[in-house]
Amino acid sequence: MKPNIFVDYAISDAVMDYLLEHCTVDAWGEEDTIPRGELYKRIAAAEGYLTGGRRIDDELLAAAPKLKAVSTISVGYNHFDIDAMKRHGVTGTHTPEVLDETVADLVFALMLGSARRVAELDRYVREGLWKRGDNDNLFGVDVHHATVGIVGMGRIGEAVARRAAFGFGMKVNYHNRSRKPEAEAKYDATYMALDELLAASDYVVLLAPLTNETKGLIGKREFGLMKPSAIFINASRGATVDEPALIEALQKGTIRAAGLDVYQQEPLPADHPLIALPNALLLPHIGSGTAKTREDMALLAAHNLVAVLQGEEPPYRVPEFKS
Repeated sequence: MKPNIFVDYAISDAVMDYLLEHCTVDAWGEEDTIPRGELYKRIAAAEGYLTGGRRIDDELLAAAPKLKAVSTISVGYNHFDIDAMKRHGVTGTHTPEVLDETVADLVFALMLGSARRVAELDRYVREGLWKRGDNDNLFGVDVHHATVGIVGMGRIGEAVARRAAFGFGMKVNYHNRSRKPEAEAKYDATYMALDELLAASDYVVLLAPLTNETKGLIGKREFGLMKPSAIFINASRGATVDEPALIEALQKGTIRAAGLDVYQQEPLPADHPLIALPNALLLPHIGSGTAKTREDMALLAAHNLVAVLQGEEPPYRVPEFKS
């Protein structure tokens, strides 16, 4: 008998066909997020749950007594209450690696866009402000042969380092929980303490996962250590940064600019102070957002879920659930 699963995320026909080969599928077919009460009804009989990022906690797990596995269509899993899932005997899976290159592309888009003021100057042209004699007031700064400091040298960090070193001739500094000798050799990268990296880098790229240790990792003190000419890029999670401190740093010129894909509150409210800042380049948490990558992520999440329900080792079990 096929296991029952619930899907709360819009998936393609190809991913649905794969799931239907192995499972009985109930899927939320609406554009809006499924209401909590409706979700609890729908997962009551589910053994597997494929989610786009729903918070998995004691309350939800109590409503799903048959649940064996939750598969998230994301590399991050900070929405998993690991302890609660372990208490309920539910394992978690995620989708790393398939999005590494796509996110690294976006990091460079943020770097280039912030450095050369792409969005700001696009508005300048569209608003009819461009005139003869405009010169240094339109200038940006170079990315090539500058120094990038990568905070979090995981797979995405290494993909950024490769682009920086080989594509742009940049000097690569990095900070990580542990040193990466192979990455140092490949990219001529230099391991640094965080404070040293912040002071030395023209571009600070934050790619650390959100943990208790990294929550608020970059705040007022850290912005104060950066060069006034530094550009800060965050493609990790919004909570890794003290957002009011970032806003103050941008307003006062403590740093030159920021390129952001993540925020403490998402979607970003229309009256948020960041929106008024011309030296902040803002994207709507779209790091992995290409059609191909999102399809690959959804298919991997489906493979993860089916594997667990069949008693097999999934391609990517969340590390905390590995034996």
